Amino acid sequence: MSRRRGKYDSMYWRQFLLTAGMVLLTLALLGVSFFALSYNYAKGEKSEELQSKAEMVGKLAVTYLEADGAAYPADLQQLASFAASVSDVDFLVCNTNGNVLLTTDEGLEGQVVTLPEELTNAVLQEGLYEGRSRAGGLYKENRFMLGVPAVSPSSGRVVGLVFAVTEISAINNMWRAFAGLFFMTSIVVLMLAFVASSVVSMQQTKPIQDMLRATRQYAQGNFDIRMEESTRNDEIAELARSFNAMADSLQQTERQRREFIANISHELKTPMTTIAGYTDGILDGTIPPENEKQYLQIISDESRRLSRLVRRMLDVSQLQAMDPLKMGNHFDICESMRRVLISLEKKITDRDLDVDADIPEEPILVMGDNDLITQVIYNLLENATKFATPGSTLYLGVTPIDGKARVTVRNQGETISAQELPLLFERFHKSDKSRSEDKTGVGLGLYIVKTILEQHKEKINVTSENGVTVFSFSLTIKKPSAE
Repeated sequence: MSRRRGKYDSMYWRQFLLTAGMVLLTLALLGVSFFALSYNYAKGEKSEELQSKAEMVGKLAVTYLEADGAAYPADLQQLASFAASVSDVDFLVCNTNGNVLLTTDEGLEGQVVTLPEELTNAVLQEGLYEGRSRAGGLYKENRFMLGVPAVSPSSGRVVGLVFAVTEISAINNMWRAFAGLFFMTSIVVLMLAFVASSVVSMQQTKPIQDMLRATRQYAQGNFDIRMEESTRNDEIAELARSFNAMADSLQQTERQRREFIANISHELKTPMTTIAGYTDGILDGTIPPENEKQYLQIISDESRRLSRLVRRMLDVSQLQAMDPLKMGNHFDICESMRRVLISLEKKITDRDLDVDADIPEEPILVMGDNDLITQVIYNLLENATKFATPGSTLYLGVTPIDGKARVTVRNQGETISAQELPLLFERFHKSDKSRSEDKTGVGLGLYIVKTILEQHKEKINVTSENGVTVFSFSLTIKKPSAE
């Protein structure tokens, strides 16, 4: 049961959606990777900034911490506040117990603040703390905190802790800048990809759509449609050229089929009309009884000619399906020519013809099917006998030339016009002389000759000048086997 094709079932949409889907998937994977990398990069950049500033404040706060918050608090507060103002970072200066001695966060001034042990222990044990934390409820929302120890340069011991605190939005803002740039780039890439995919899909599917329309025309018997061949040298261009070659072959086959039907209709019509007419004349008494035998003989002759026509057509059909060179058979062409001469001896004698036979005594082994080539020689010699001037000489000879055996059949008679020579090997073609004098031919003898030689990958040539007509063809001589 056929299903109605939807809009998106066409090759164009499948190709376009596949390409677009692959681009979207690629961008999605790149986006996930980019977002992860960009966030980590932004976080790393912020961590380095906080760590450098916290270490700077820690160095300034060593004397202050060694005095447990009693030395120069105003100067330190001023320096820390300045560092905080230029970087949007707050600093918490604590002793090793986590008690905040100094802060730049105005919201914590005047309060007694103690940081959670997990923060202070992380700095004391690992030398660094960084992460998101509310500092044990000190802040309402998570903030990014980085803590470093303040080490006394004289004693080398940790005298306090310095925490740099910033809002998470500071990291997110940097990450959003990266993300915004990525989204803008992605949109541009998507637009370009969609346009390119649409153009490429259309270029790939247009020839196929043209072929589809052409095949519909072929189905209706119109073989004049051809594909537009582009100057490209890709598979689509090669397909278009092959399609046009197929169309040419179909058009030629269709023309030959119509000619064949017209010719065979004409050839069948003549004997059948004669048979039916004379039979009706005998049955209805139009033909006198004393003439019935004469007309029955005509009916018999026409019936036999009709039978020969059908048999020849079957022979042609079988010949076109054969491959005589496939098995590598070979035979003696000289022996085949002698047998043909013997079989046509009566016809040659009846027309008072002489024969000049140039056939070597030594065998000439050629590649091909013996029976088929014998049929070729028989048809050519019979045709030469039929059209030779009575009392003239026929020639039948073979000559080895450059690895080929050249077979020649020559007779003397009427000169065949140059316009008619190419038509001699067409189906059902018979010369005017043949139509007037020879009533037994069906016009397939020379066509069979051409068909057999084409199956042997050979061609036949014909010339006719000054009353001398020559048919010739070649066969490949068998190479001697290596000792």
